[in-house]
Amino acid sequence: MHRSAVLLLVLLGFLIAGVAVALSLKEGDPLGAPPRERARSDESAVRLARGAYIVQTAGCMDCHVPWKMFDDGPGPDLSRGLSGHPEAFVVSAPPPEPQLPWVMTSAATNTAWAGPWGVSFTANLTPDKETGIGSWTAEMFRTAIRTGRHLGRGRPILPPMPWPMYRHLTDEDLDAVFAYLQSQPAVKNRVPEPLPPAAAPAAAPSSAEPPAPH
Repeated sequence: MHRSAVLLLVLLGFLIAGVAVALSLKEGDPLGAPPRERARSDESAVRLARGAYIVQTAGCMDCHVPWKMFDDGPGPDLSRGLSGHPEAFVVSAPPPEPQLPWVMTSAATNTAWAGPWGVSFTANLTPDKETGIGSWTAEMFRTAIRTGRHLGRGRPILPPMPWPMYRHLTDEDLDAVFAYLQSQPAVKNRVPEPLPPAAAPAAAPSSAEPPAPH
């Protein structure tokens, strides 16, 4: 083949490759991103996948997604997301204390639990900044799980939240969970504060006469 024809084919190949790269950049193809940006994108996708796996297998959706009755029985209402105890479901006092061997009771939504600690409500884990964890940082989330304290410094996180088990997750796993939660749709739902346990009944006055002084 003539040298000029070979040169023309090489130039044509470079032109086609350039057009392909330009189109990929225009359409937002991740392969068109710089290597460092591609690496960050890949790392983020792996972290979100890890967080989704933990949330979906560690029981988070059992309590933080409100339940409702379906044709085949009760189950989580996924349309509400991980929004916690529904704001419209008002609980003003603990239920009657269960008889042993039962020690705690659960509301129909599986988001309010009563026991010796009072009444606890599952938190809104969506990224709503006013009513969820949208204003939290990853460090605040890790500290809350490690210490069993709301925001890492507030009131105790009450049962049935199994934070004593979750505290053994690695920082990487907790960061993955937090990243996944922050990627979910924000749901505005203000969960109430816990209720204290019902007051113990006052002791009946003694009918015995006090001993006479000597």
